[in-house]
Amino acid sequence: MGKVKTMPRYFEGNVVSPKGRFAVCVSRFNGFITERLLEGAVDTLKRHGVDDGAIDVFRVPGTFELPGLVRRVVAQGQYAGVVTLGCVIRGGTPHFDYVAAEVSKGIAQIASSAACAVTFGVLTCDTVDQAVDRAGVKAGNKGGEAALACIEMVNLHTKMGNA
Repeated sequence: MGKVKTMPRYFEGNVVSPKGRFAVCVSRFNGFITERLLEGAVDTLKRHGVDDGAIDVFRVPGTFELPGLVRRVVAQGQYAGVVTLGCVIRGGTPHFDYVAAEVSKGIAQIASSAACAVTFGVLTCDTVDQAVDRAGVKAGNKGGEAALACIEMVNLHTKMGNA
């Protein structure tokens, strides 16, 4: 008997309006940037069919505080997706390196074990101009991009649950 030929199954998210609630966790530090990221994220969620009432915004003082907040938000089990937003701009001390590394690692660790989608919209820039460009001027709005990725991941998680 010949071997039955099977085809691989492919799973991929899409940006169709997902079901569920979304949390947007945003840092107040460098607010002139993070507020634009927040606007981009909320606008993207709404444009893709998420109701205003299904979006909760959580604010923390600085980017360093994001992982602790995100861990608590995820643990609540109320959200289909969590978008993280912050901005760290390099200065004249090693502070940038420590904060950027710890926030990235912290959010990545949470995302890898979370039951919901968690996306990373934290800017780590060398200059204020780079941050401004990534918050909606020249390089698009990275907050909106993080929200779009979150929608796609929520839909992928949903498809995987049915696999």
